[in-house]
Amino acid sequence: MIGSVGSRPVRIPRSGTGSPRVVRLPTAARTVPLPERAATLERRENHAGTQRATRIAVLFVVGIAVLFTALTLYARAAPGGTSPGAGQEVDIFGLLGAAIALAGAILALASAPRAIEVGAAETVVVGRFGRRRRFPTLGGLSVRLVRRYPSGILSDQEVDAVEVSGGTQRATYFLEEGLLKITTEDAGTGRG
Repeated sequence: MIGSVGSRPVRIPRSGTGSPRVVRLPTAARTVPLPERAATLERRENHAGTQRATRIAVLFVVGIAVLFTALTLYARAAPGGTSPGAGQEVDIFGLLGAAIALAGAILALASAPRAIEVGAAETVVVGRFGRRRRFPTLGGLSVRLVRRYPSGILSDQEVDAVEVSGGTQRATYFLEEGLLKITTEDAGTGRG
């Protein structure tokens, strides 16, 4: 690998100019150790929160599809509903419905992170689409229960809607019950 760190400079003459230039050649392969904080993070998967968010997204998309299908059938049955201009309007509203369904599904899925990584130096929330938000350690983290959803058709386990804040960051997530510590004072006020 030319130009790597830790290599020795070697002078190689440029063709046609006669003046040498410095090129770094690697002397030996080196292994780079992983940062120490990566080794000390405990990963806690958010299965129930993910399940609830996925089922909400599916229900939302199906609901929008049924609504727009019913409106399309109604528009076709109305007087003048089969004219060439009416078909174009139905296509536009169909695209609008697809955009609304996609946006709703993304919002529902984004509210449930994949996992929480807890370490001695920080707490990392691994988002649904790969985004990693860093918060202080659990001791410096403020977790407030907003609402507790019982197990049912949307999730096999209880899911907590929690507001997590630390430093200047604040976010609300669907988390599996007990994934982050929640004080008994907060648990008494958030039942829904």
